[in-house]
Amino acid sequence: MTSLDWIIAVTPVVLVLIVGLYCRRYVRGVADFMSGGRVADRYLLSIAGGELQAGAVVFVAAWEVLAKSGFSLGWWGWLSGPIALAVGIAGFVVYRFRETRAMTLAQFFELRYSKSFRLFTGFLGFFAGILNFGIIPAVGARCLAYFWGFPEHVALLGHVVSTYVLLMGLFLSISLFVALSGGLVTVIIVNCLEGIVAQVFYLVIIVALLMTFDWHQIVTVLQDRPLGHSLFNPFDSGGVKDFNVWYVVMGLIGGIYGTMAWQNAAGYQGAALTPHEARMGNVLSRWREMGKAAVVTLMGICAMTFLVHPDFAAQSSSVMGEVGRISDPKVGAQMTMPIAVSHLLPIGIKGVLCAIFLMGVFGGDATHLHSWGGIFVQDVLVPLRKKPFGPKQHLFALRCSIVGVALFAFLFGTLYRQVDYIVMWWSVTTAIYVGGVGAAIIGGLYWKKGTTAGAWVALFAGSTLSVSGIVARQLNPHFPFNPQQIGFGACTIAMTLYVVVSLLTSKESFNMDRLLHRGAYASKKETHEGIAVPLPAPSRFAWLTRLIGIDDNFTKGDKWIAGSIFTWSMSLSGIFVLGTLWNFFFPWPPGFWPTFWHVVGIGFPIFFALVTGVWFTWGGVRGIGKFFAHLRSERVNHLDDGTVKNHQNLDERG
Repeated sequence: MTSLDWIIAVTPVVLVLIVGLYCRRYVRGVADFMSGGRVADRYLLSIAGGELQAGAVVFVAAWEVLAKSGFSLGWWGWLSGPIALAVGIAGFVVYRFRETRAMTLAQFFELRYSKSFRLFTGFLGFFAGILNFGIIPAVGARCLAYFWGFPEHVALLGHVVSTYVLLMGLFLSISLFVALSGGLVTVIIVNCLEGIVAQVFYLVIIVALLMTFDWHQIVTVLQDRPLGHSLFNPFDSGGVKDFNVWYVVMGLIGGIYGTMAWQNAAGYQGAALTPHEARMGNVLSRWREMGKAAVVTLMGICAMTFLVHPDFAAQSSSVMGEVGRISDPKVGAQMTMPIAVSHLLPIGIKGVLCAIFLMGVFGGDATHLHSWGGIFVQDVLVPLRKKPFGPKQHLFALRCSIVGVALFAFLFGTLYRQVDYIVMWWSVTTAIYVGGVGAAIIGGLYWKKGTTAGAWVALFAGSTLSVSGIVARQLNPHFPFNPQQIGFGACTIAMTLYVVVSLLTSKESFNMDRLLHRGAYASKKETHEGIAVPLPAPSRFAWLTRLIGIDDNFTKGDKWIAGSIFTWSMSLSGIFVLGTLWNFFFPWPPGFWPTFWHVVGIGFPIFFALVTGVWFTWGGVRGIGKFFAHLRSERVNHLDDGTVKNHQNLDERG
């Protein structure tokens, strides 16, 4: 890192944190701290939410998968694209959850089921969440330590300390400052500003990589794979064990089943201005992720080329020398590509990537701290209290809980030794909670016959099976199922049990109109663009738009946004279907696949990165302005603190 790199890396981070400090004045109640006053628009939600997937740990995890599967996994991913998009456009779970006005998922569980179910799921979700989060600060700190070329250990007060531990403490302290200063108000603004800056920086990195690497160099490296492990040809990748077509299929089903179940960004889920804005934020995030995928993929394959191609032999030898000095072989394997990236980027561009890493670390970690700390207070302490917290006391408890999560993450990251892929660790820890709770979410929001007994049975079955699979995998290295398969099986069994037990125990239908504030209960109005309007109930519409989830809430512009990305996804799925059938009878020649992926896997994503960079910068700036305008005009209701009485939010009781 040169002086120029450090200046470029630190400047945007400092500016973002200064702006974050400004946000503190807008936190006047629990709803502001937990849900940003519920006044965020679609662009603010999509950009800020995207930063949760922009930290160093996410890049490392994506490169692990890319090194194993290359472009081949993307081919099978097109199978699920339209289905996942239709689910998103329809606002599956997202729309109805926002209608409940719950701040956390477990608060919804008390509204729909019982206080005891809220307490148990709140604690279970908190436990699984802090385990899931536990490795994130450590991996991010390791990545940056090796990216910067720091030594593995340093002497401190007469003791030898791992460098990543010191960096992890520093990064967590900064993230903690962001989360504590203004709750979700600060977190969402900081993340949105970081996302806007990152979009511009992605384009800078792409240009630098295209000027440094030739496509023929990349093809030479990626084609050098044994039979059955092709990184280009999906029909010659059957030997890839973990990341294959079944990984995609199970991920699709599990993703739909677990929609909104994982609470690592709980505040965003209740922060939307209206249920429709929540849905559109989800749709827009699909566009933005398509642009970000360009830089992640391009940087990964360039790093793989840098490490192996003869043209870079002199530089790559120094990379392998650094990797060889890492004492833990698993950590060395995980950090190989980050170290390679640090060597292949020119002066200035290295600072640009470092800024992206740092902003992603601070924004992502702050979001996790806010979510898991808030869940412990809202879904464990609040239901246990006979008398609700006072406003100041409640905010103090939230801040103390967030500090506790940060301390746990620091200790866990210091002591734990990771033994599996990052994405697999995430699959396992999320399955502990999502494996059972997904059935309770879907059934609770969409089925009036769902019962508390059904929710309990599904939760215990899904979580028990997930944990049992984890233990079996740890005790037996030859256990036949990977974490993705374990989670998929647990979800399937939990959903089946929810339906069966609910049918056996249902005595009367649940009042869904009261839960969702519809019909006679639609007296509460949500604000949209500053105008109070009632939330319309879904109506009948044309079969084609109904097929992809478009309803009467969609404006003409909304229909273009949703319809265009769905059309693009359908086009890719069409290529998948035709290409699969064609290759079954007349396999495409090996030389075709590199050209195909050069256009579809690199060219198109770069185009989307350019378009979304301009589009979302405009939308994000506009969204921030509207967010502050709404906060300035809002009237604070201190009863809106997550307390539930007799299946109603406390502030809604007459």
